[in-house]
Amino acid sequence: MSDADTDPGAAAAPDRPTSAEPKPGKSKPGKPKSGKKDRSATRATDALGAAGIPYALHPYHHDPASAGYGMEAAEKLQVDPKRVFKTLLATVDGDLVVAVVPVSEKLDLKALAAAVGGKKAAMADPADAERATGYRVGGISPLGQKRAIPTVIDDSCLRFASVLVSAGRRGLDLEVMPQRLIDVLKARLAPIAR
Repeated sequence: MSDADTDPGAAAAPDRPTSAEPKPGKSKPGKPKSGKKDRSATRATDALGAAGIPYALHPYHHDPASAGYGMEAAEKLQVDPKRVFKTLLATVDGDLVVAVVPVSEKLDLKALAAAVGGKKAAMADPADAERATGYRVGGISPLGQKRAIPTVIDDSCLRFASVLVSAGRRGLDLEVMPQRLIDVLKARLAPIAR
């Protein structure tokens, strides 16, 4: 077994998903014996832990000068950018929708609107996205948001044994099996990337 299979902090090899699903509870946040709160715990990791879904954390040093948060994560973690997914917020006919697409791609707004039965989609204002999710831009996770927002995940996620999404802050991603992510979010799958 490789370190990436057993160590939640180890990055997976480039272009290669981890071969084993993380063990439930192995990466689950909690309090260390010192009584201090685990600094890696976020609302996203809490949501997965509460659902009993295994995941692995992948921290990396975030460069504040970087504007391409998702590509920065892929590069620093040495993971294929098609396996690293970014979380975007859009409005479809005036209602917020979460879109989760590979960092190497762009969101197809027309496809997103069609996926939720809408007509017109536009990117949400960053301040609205932060208010609705409780996360900062660059660290918005599809998990553990302040309120449930309809979510659509690009169907390319199913090509991989595992994918990475933000764990809820810049410099921290989590790896999870795509079907588990879809299930916990009650997300729709659609080809929304271009």
